[in-house]
Amino acid sequence: MDFGIFNIMQQRDTSKSASQVFNESIEQTMVAEQLGYARSWYAEHHFSNYSLCPSPLMMCAHMAGRTTKIRVGTAVVVAPLYNPARLLAEIGMVDLLSGGRLDLGIGTGYQGYEFDRFGVDLANAREITSEVLDLIEIGLRAQAFEYNGQHLKQPRSSISCKPVQQPVPPIWYAGGDPDHLRRIARNDQTLFVSGVLGGVTRMKRTREMFEKAALAEGKDPKKVRLGVSRLAFVSNNKDDVRKYVECALYQQRLAVSLKQRREKVENDYIIDEEPYDEEPSIEAIMRNLPVGDVDSCIEKMVRLVRELRPVHICIQPQVGDMDHKKSLASMQLWAEEVIPAVLREVGDVQAAA
Repeated sequence: MDFGIFNIMQQRDTSKSASQVFNESIEQTMVAEQLGYARSWYAEHHFSNYSLCPSPLMMCAHMAGRTTKIRVGTAVVVAPLYNPARLLAEIGMVDLLSGGRLDLGIGTGYQGYEFDRFGVDLANAREITSEVLDLIEIGLRAQAFEYNGQHLKQPRSSISCKPVQQPVPPIWYAGGDPDHLRRIARNDQTLFVSGVLGGVTRMKRTREMFEKAALAEGKDPKKVRLGVSRLAFVSNNKDDVRKYVECALYQQRLAVSLKQRREKVENDYIIDEEPYDEEPSIEAIMRNLPVGDVDSCIEKMVRLVRELRPVHICIQPQVGDMDHKKSLASMQLWAEEVIPAVLREVGDVQAAA
């Protein structure tokens, strides 16, 4: 098991320029490498301040040139929004440029606001994602290939820049479609899950679904590969912790409004923050998330590891308008105090699984 960070690159404070948002994410990755984190992940979103990063592959390519060891990952490529031929070539190119450090996170997407502006029907996202996954497996393995799917067609073609990691970079799938779960279980790939603002229980149900999919494929359900993304913040300053939790609620409010298609947009791309039905209180979020002082974060993370048995955990150090320097300080505390204590407590989670 290893740890990483997730970069969402939100612009809650419109006085902060896009350049500053990106520069802070760049610094977080460089500091993460110095602190010994294994991976840095980048989001993909479009047309709103929910995230300013439209291309996680471009971020991976850029950060590969700014770092030497840390793995760089897409969390996630929103598969239905891509021309697959270009996507395959760019996957190969980024893996080449990074020296084989690319982790390829793939997802169906969920924000209709984005799909509308790409001219893609969200109702077809699951089927298109299946075809993109087909094309990744075929197009990056074969010298030449062709494809005739329901949604995607590709005449005989050859991807000239094959990835360093053969036959394809590690695939991490984010989603819950039953057919997709069976597919990634069959291929021994990794399921990426997030508990959002909830506790471990929700993620445990997802693992159980994945285990059932693995069993249906004749695989050992105890050996499925699970990656966990978690809103997480450690500090001895209670006000800073509460601020982070409030920012986490802000992120979820925007996500829910975009998912439910009730987004209200100001100044062309700023999504209004509005409460949603059954949203948890600040106090409930503080109980659910690995946030708080060092001892509290250790205790919550140990429980997560024991119940979910992940191969990877990535924490999200910055969300909303959380102060960048305080996010870096939290990353350092995680690396120097929380993570070593968690690993001592739980041992090698792969062996435990």
